Amino acid sequence: MLTVERKNKVVSVHEFADVILNETTNQYTLYANKSYEINDILTFFTAGEIFTEPNSQTIQTGSHKHITLVPRFLQYIRHSCEPNVFFNTSKMKLICVKPISAGEELSFFYPSSEWKMSQSLICNCGSPNCLDIIQGAAFLDNDSLNKYDFTDYIKQHIISRNNKVLNQ
Repeated sequence: MLTVERKNKVVSVHEFADVILNETTNQYTLYANKSYEINDILTFFTAGEIFTEPNSQTIQTGSHKHITLVPRFLQYIRHSCEPNVFFNTSKMKLICVKPISAGEELSFFYPSSEWKMSQSLICNCGSPNCLDIIQGAAFLDNDSLNKYDFTDYIKQHIISRNNKVLNQ
């Protein structure tokens, strides 16, 4: 059996988290540098660039409004089907949704802030409840919708979709 040694390099240190480069995969990730409890605010953020279409570095805040995040290193928070943080885009806060230990990778549920993603991804989060293919909230069944927090904008879409189904 071939064993691959993972090498991680701290790229930058911030008040609540460190950007880490996995030199084996060449991917950046964000790791908590202290512990957090549910509902703790990790940081506030603002909108950087605004796009009319989604891309891999944006968060949806309106029908044709997709923002990049400031501070920019927040883009390194990766997806998980069992996230530990949530981007509240109404209050522009990054919030802890389950206890986080120092040294733990930060992750969020991509469909929580995207109705239809620019491109689907095959999830490798390793969660026992992994959804396998991540495409956005528009593609989730009702059971999945009940398990996650969603931004106010995505909640509006979910309510609208459910009302259409009820009125058919």
